[in-house]
Amino acid sequence: MAQDELIKYRSATGRWVLLATVLGTSLAFVDATVVNIALPEIGRSLSAEASGLQWTVNGYALSLASLILLGGSLGDRFGRKRVFMIGIAWFATASLLCGLAPNIELLIGARVLQGIGGALLTPGALAILEASFIRDDRARAIGAWSGLGGIGGAAGPFLGGWLVEAGSWRYIFLINVPVAAFVLWVAARHVPESRNPSAARRIDVAGVLTGAAGLGGLTYGFTAWPMRGPGDPVVLLALAVGVAGLLAFVLVEHRSPEPMVPLSIFRTTAFAGANLVTLLVYAANGGVFFLVVINLQVVAGFTPLAAGIAMLPATVLMLFLSSRSGALGQRIGPRIPMTVGPLVCAVALVLMSMIGPGTSYLTGVLPAVIIFGLGLSLLVAPLTSTALGSLDDAYAGIASGVNNAVARAAGLLSVAILPLAAGLGAGSLTVSDQLHPVYRHAMLICAGLMASGSVIAFILIPSRLAAHVPADTFCDPCSPPLRRADAVKSAR
Repeated sequence: MAQDELIKYRSATGRWVLLATVLGTSLAFVDATVVNIALPEIGRSLSAEASGLQWTVNGYALSLASLILLGGSLGDRFGRKRVFMIGIAWFATASLLCGLAPNIELLIGARVLQGIGGALLTPGALAILEASFIRDDRARAIGAWSGLGGIGGAAGPFLGGWLVEAGSWRYIFLINVPVAAFVLWVAARHVPESRNPSAARRIDVAGVLTGAAGLGGLTYGFTAWPMRGPGDPVVLLALAVGVAGLLAFVLVEHRSPEPMVPLSIFRTTAFAGANLVTLLVYAANGGVFFLVVINLQVVAGFTPLAAGIAMLPATVLMLFLSSRSGALGQRIGPRIPMTVGPLVCAVALVLMSMIGPGTSYLTGVLPAVIIFGLGLSLLVAPLTSTALGSLDDAYAGIASGVNNAVARAAGLLSVAILPLAAGLGAGSLTVSDQLHPVYRHAMLICAGLMASGSVIAFILIPSRLAAHVPADTFCDPCSPPLRRADAVKSAR
């Protein structure tokens, strides 16, 4: 987009753009977590074992993480608005199939299709914000997107718990259809189109296939490990395919003349650091949102509705504080918020590890949830702004795609590995005596991941981003993505 076409945060168009991106990504984000509330009921309804329930979560996360880079690059090439709208329509169709699934196998298949839609819409939403708003308003817009997304995060578990308890688990999928229709209407009327004219002209098929093989192999291997054992040939083969796939992905991207992920972007320290922090933080988040709501129902005896509401204060805090956190990061730089935020979350997770049989919500759950919400509110907006703002605007789609891919892959592998690492073995996620010790150990592991993210942020995240450097110090927008880092050095 030309500079005179960029949108101001407080304009009417800016509010419509924010609404479309918030609602669109809320569909994908909420379905990544609200299903956890319904897992016990899905297990009973469809006679599913622990591995089937894990794949109900991982089937979605796998296709989302595997293809989200492709979604970002397609948006850069064909138009971010166009790909975003295709993703919304795809997601709605897959949600309908989920709601009608007669058995666990078809539900998992429909969840995989849902993830494909999520991979198309999610990077497009952030890239639209980065490419559409004037530079001074971008951090605030991204902070507002993060906070307003908390509305979906807050309403999703509440609505999901109510639908499961009062109606059916199927309604948590069917309700996506009318919401998606509204998002399509808003996007068609109000969201501007943007693209990268220098984007690759062909699809990096080899990169897509090797990346999907890598994530799929690792996920299947770690999910099958508890039931089959570490020496099982299927487990060993799957893990070998996963490792080989990821190594092949790096090799393909290094040699490709038009890679899906230009590896040169990781030479920018802020970008590499932000994505490493994302990996650790979202691995912890994946474990928290997968296990807490199950533990509250199976071990602590909460109803699905009560378990769904339990995390509500955290999302409400994000709603009110994330925009302010984005503005704070813009003013003082991202290093301090990104260092302190994960430490606050780590304290909360240590407290969450103590949730057990008979735990009271007011004294045993709520304090930890509030502390967790404060930590996330401080962290998420500066983290997202750093991941997107450390590269040139022309790379908004790929920067968003990479950061989202890292976050989704972290959550995916967390759900697959964390129960194993915490000692589940061949146990069940729906039996109190077997889940309780696994949950406690898993929360402590997640606290360690958060603390590690804090250390990485302190070391690798700069006190100021290149966005603080006047625009006229930059060179041509089609130059290599490292130019912002160079501009910062020259400005210093």
